[in-house]
Amino acid sequence: MKATQTRLAGASAALIIAFVGAWEGLRTSAYKDVVGVSTICYGETKGVKMGDTAAKAECDAMLDASLKEHEAGMRSCLKAPENIPIKTYLAMVSLSYNIGSGAFCKSTARRRLNEGNWTGACKAATWFNRAGGRKVQGLVNRRQDEYKLCMQGAKG
Repeated sequence: MKATQTRLAGASAALIIAFVGAWEGLRTSAYKDVVGVSTICYGETKGVKMGDTAAKAECDAMLDASLKEHEAGMRSCLKAPENIPIKTYLAMVSLSYNIGSGAFCKSTARRRLNEGNWTGACKAATWFNRAGGRKVQGLVNRRQDEYKLCMQGAKG
C-alpha cells in the first residue's frame, strides 16, 4: 500500500492500534467469540481454527496488517477520505475493523461521511451494537467510546 493510500502512520497508527487493541483484548489461544466464530489475538477470525496459538508479536503484526486492510476497504467506498478529520477517520477505521469493510461500505455512517456530515456519521456508527441478532453491552460500550473519539474530530 502506498503512503498516500493510508492515514495510519506515526501518532495516528499508535492511537488506532492502542484503541482497537484495548477494545478487542489480546488472547493468544483461539476461542469462540460471542456468536461462536473461532477468534484469536485482537479479534482476528480469518483462517482461525480452535487450538491455534500465536505469540504476542504475531498478534501485534496481525493487528497492524488487519487495520491497514480494513482501512483500505473503508477508503474504497469513501469519496474524499483525506477530508475526514483524523479522529473521526480513526473511529471509522475501528468500526470497519469490527464490523468488516463490506458492512461499513453499506452503512449510513459511510453515506454521511461522503456527504461531509461528520456528526451524523458518528451517530450512525453507534447503531452497530448487535451480534447474533441481539444487543451486546460490550458493543454498546465500544460504539460509545468510538463516538467520543469520532466527535473529537467532528467538532474540530
